[in-house]
Amino acid sequence: MCLIVFSWQPDSQYPFILTANRDEFYRRPTQTAGFWKDSPDVFGGRDLEAGGSWMAINKNSRFAAVTNYREVPIPSGLCSRGELVYNFVTGSQPAADYLSSLQQQADQWAGFNLLVMDTTGLYYFSNRARDMPISPLLPGIYGLSNHLLDTPWPKLLRARSSFTETVSQSSPPDSNQLIELMQDSHQPPPEQLPDTGVSKDVERLLSSCFIASEDYGTRNTSVLMMDNRNQLQWIEQGYLPKGAVGERQLFKIKLRQDQLS
Repeated sequence: MCLIVFSWQPDSQYPFILTANRDEFYRRPTQTAGFWKDSPDVFGGRDLEAGGSWMAINKNSRFAAVTNYREVPIPSGLCSRGELVYNFVTGSQPAADYLSSLQQQADQWAGFNLLVMDTTGLYYFSNRARDMPISPLLPGIYGLSNHLLDTPWPKLLRARSSFTETVSQSSPPDSNQLIELMQDSHQPPPEQLPDTGVSKDVERLLSSCFIASEDYGTRNTSVLMMDNRNQLQWIEQGYLPKGAVGERQLFKIKLRQDQLS
């Protein structure tokens, strides 16, 4: 993923609500959201080039999502960041232990941000802030893009503000509105753009919530709403090159609350 906004309210009717955009080259082969043949209890998208995933959930309520930490030059010869999601949702290690083990080997991957959730809570970890204590996130509304959690990039602030308004209007929130807010193509003025080492033209292209170009852009918007009865609704809106609107799918998944090993 490249932009995620989410609400974590574990004592509410809808403990976890998330909307996210995945930005990627259109030529990169992708399996759209669905159950995995090699792990039938896991649901999510799949990167067919490296075999990992940007976001997935196991029926036992193990969830993970990853964003790249933008840096130039991009380190080469490292492991695919998609395996961070794959390894968690197909494994059984408690979330805090999984992240603690990543701290010890974090240099095997280029910069990443990782969200993981199990029955103990929702956690955030980045190998570009590896000294941060590993502890469950407090209840709240958060945003994550290609820097650290809640870094105030203009598009993150716009998305989080619109998301906050939408989730406050109804329970559950309107899924159409959650998708629409992620289709925001507004580009902030040059003086508000972050400096991440890419060219000014690329920085401008990447500055909007929704990205569209000839060869790179937002491939899908995902909306996840998990209620306190362990029912998950996952809506997936796909996009084609230049931002053309593709297929939209709705999935309903009954989750379990398995005991941690």
